[in-house]
Amino acid sequence: MKRRNPIPQRTRIFLGCEGESEQSYGVLLARLVERQHQRIFLNTVLLRPGGGDPLGLVQLAERKKREAEKKSGSFAAAFVLLDSDKKGIVPARDQQAEALAVEAGLDLIWQEPCHEAIILRHLPNCDQMRPPTTALAISTLHARWPTFVKAMPASKLSSTLDDAHVRRARAVEPGLSRLLEALLFV
Repeated sequence: MKRRNPIPQRTRIFLGCEGESEQSYGVLLARLVERQHQRIFLNTVLLRPGGGDPLGLVQLAERKKREAEKKSGSFAAAFVLLDSDKKGIVPARDQQAEALAVEAGLDLIWQEPCHEAIILRHLPNCDQMRPPTTALAISTLHARWPTFVKAMPASKLSSTLDDAHVRRARAVEPGLSRLLEALLFV
């Protein structure tokens, strides 16, 4: 009887996503990583209802991470994508969110000022663009990528964004770089 080689267990990474746009982006990253290697499983989790409040989102991420670990084992790393446009409204809650994140082993990736600005920085000649507001980030992104829509599925994101685009954004986004390092993205 032939002995089968066991399939190696993939390293599990948790990604808490403030909204559907972030979740689609996480799925895109998982697909790009899958083409490079099959050593990582990125568990993208929609944090609903989160309401944009950083503390509420971190509390929800901590709970969902804990529930997933009870079910399937621990994560090698855990990240949460958060828009920074809500940061600073209630500084005491922001401090609680940061403290809870440390305690729960969550690496917060603050999107300056929002997810659309991060997507903008993936595009050619846009990596240094820093729109100061969410409205300006969205309008600038639409000017550069007219067919972009909020919560665009990963399959549509991939028609424009590829490995090179992700590397471009990684060079100017430290939080994204930490996530990609954990994903062994090259």
